[in-house]
Amino acid sequence: MNRTIVLTGIIFGLLAIILGAFGAHGLEKLVDADAIDTFETGVRYQMYHGLFLLFLGIWDGLEKSMKKRIYVMILAGVILFSFSIYLLALNSLTAFDFKAIGFLTPIGGVFLILGWIILGQNVINSKKATIF
Repeated sequence: MNRTIVLTGIIFGLLAIILGAFGAHGLEKLVDADAIDTFETGVRYQMYHGLFLLFLGIWDGLEKSMKKRIYVMILAGVILFSFSIYLLALNSLTAFDFKAIGFLTPIGGVFLILGWIILGQNVINSKKATIF
């Protein structure tokens, strides 16, 4: 499980760098400044949670089942939150109206929040004297 979590964190980080570069250099002539800002929000949250997963994967202070629960929350959160934001930011470039999937963004945000809450509860309730 730890390997999967770390690899997902690496993939999220790699994609965040690629998408961030695309947003900074490839979108400026295609969409307006507000769309670029929106796109960058998705990139930023994806990177934060890629780093979160790296931490989660290397930390041995959680039971495997709890790590899996947190991992699923963060994975679903990033996919629903960041990727729906990317599509919404690029809406003017396609014939499909991605505003129809706009409801996925806050659902993804809730998953991200839940992942952090579950991690926090487990740190507070941890019997170990140190975090690492």
